Amino acid sequence: MNLVIDSGNSSTKVGIFDHHTLVENRVFVAEGDLHRYMERLTFENLIVSSVKADAALLASWGSNAAKKFILEKGLPLPLKNLYTTPDTLGMDRLAAVCGAHHLFPNRHCLVIDAGSCITYDFIDNAATYHGGSISPGLSMRFEAVHTFTAKLPLVSPKAGAKLIGDSTETAIQSGVVNGLLAEIEGIMRRYKEKFPELRVILCGGDAGFFENQLKASIFASPELVLVGLNSILIYNVSQS
Repeated sequence: MNLVIDSGNSSTKVGIFDHHTLVENRVFVAEGDLHRYMERLTFENLIVSSVKADAALLASWGSNAAKKFILEKGLPLPLKNLYTTPDTLGMDRLAAVCGAHHLFPNRHCLVIDAGSCITYDFIDNAATYHGGSISPGLSMRFEAVHTFTAKLPLVSPKAGAKLIGDSTETAIQSGVVNGLLAEIEGIMRRYKEKFPELRVILCGGDAGFFENQLKASIFASPELVLVGLNSILIYNVSQS
């Protein structure tokens, strides 16, 4: 069994894999709950990716693991990375494209991670990661409209927002939601013009919000980062 840990800014996702099959996944907010959970588990290998918490500390809790890895610069990956500033590249973006490569080998893939920011990452059919783009996410856009204006209210997202808002609230919902949908669909269209056989994979906390509103064909994979981390783990175990 493999234990995969993806520690983000507000919570930690954990996946248990039997080789490449995800058999259990959990979400933890408190590190103490994660520690107690890990103490009850038996697993062979462990990988940790963290943007905030101490990755070495989290890895140390897996004392019964035969092999442990931390996803950081220098860890071998099952792809070629052409990003020119690897020191600033988020590990979650790398894990997501590794997940896309595992799910759709030998395919051009665009990964759209709808989280605090919307990230677009492209990996080609030769397992080469080229980079992508970063844009403000759904909640960030609503907060920006409220924070950087004197009188506009903080509005909540609404699926199926009107195209023509007939109040300040619905006008903001239209601008943010329909604007972001137009951005996502426009970027997908431009990628598909260059790579007609492109596979689009959607993940991230807001993936469910967008999944049924996007007109283009997509593959939703909420646990894509966990899948990618597990593929990196298996790759490194096989190399050691």
